[in-house]
Amino acid sequence: MTNTLSCEPQADACADGCAITCNSLRPLFRLSSEYELVLASGSPRRRQFLNEWGLPFRLELAEAEEPRPMPGESPEAYTRRAATAKALAVGQKLSHMSSLGAVTTHTSGVAQQPVILAADTVVAVGGDILGKPENPAHALSMLERLNGTSHEVISAVCLLLPTQDTIMAACSTLPELHVQETVEDCFRMLSFSDVSRVYFHHWPQPVLQAYVDTGEPDDKAGAYAIQGQGAVLVERIEGSWSTVVGLPVTPLAQIMITLGLMQPYGE
Repeated sequence: MTNTLSCEPQADACADGCAITCNSLRPLFRLSSEYELVLASGSPRRRQFLNEWGLPFRLELAEAEEPRPMPGESPEAYTRRAATAKALAVGQKLSHMSSLGAVTTHTSGVAQQPVILAADTVVAVGGDILGKPENPAHALSMLERLNGTSHEVISAVCLLLPTQDTIMAACSTLPELHVQETVEDCFRMLSFSDVSRVYFHHWPQPVLQAYVDTGEPDDKAGAYAIQGQGAVLVERIEGSWSTVVGLPVTPLAQIMITLGLMQPYGE
């Protein structure tokens, strides 16, 4: 079986609702034909990870506002809740589209069931969540707080799955994950999170200011991007680099293979 993937050099410009595939290398994984992968995230890095796996997917962005942390809520609990909110918003959107007769079919003509993937990432210091900076001065203040010390980066993933017996049986083999029904009967929700610790080098203030002036921190949680110019700020990581970037790819791949959502490409 041969998957035909089209290269996607302008992935970041893709509009909401479009199908995305990319092929620069031989695919690593193959999505099971009965499922359609729907990414509920506008993150270019999350799209890049799926492209690198060779998985086709459709982009559907959540239209609901991102939730705010609740008093006393831990950063990890908040991150899971935020990822879940994104997934549910897109699930409701697709349920409405389905009720209007919008159904996605595989090239074989078989109707596909959507698998919705959402994620959220936060930076936390001493239990405080550092969101995206409001302005350059706020970005500099965040970086000064992180400078020369360590912090946690938490990435949570939520999958909305079809309520098929085979998937539900496979879910029972993942006891460390939180599995529950959503408000819609057509989906089962599964979420997990991963935590990495990031250590910043102690930089003089002009270096931090120069980084702020690049503009890269403007829309980044914690005011830095480890996959960009912000890599120079980081001395070392304890944990997963992909978690820091925004998607814990190792546990996600394990889960998707266990649930039968995808297989190694050669199988």
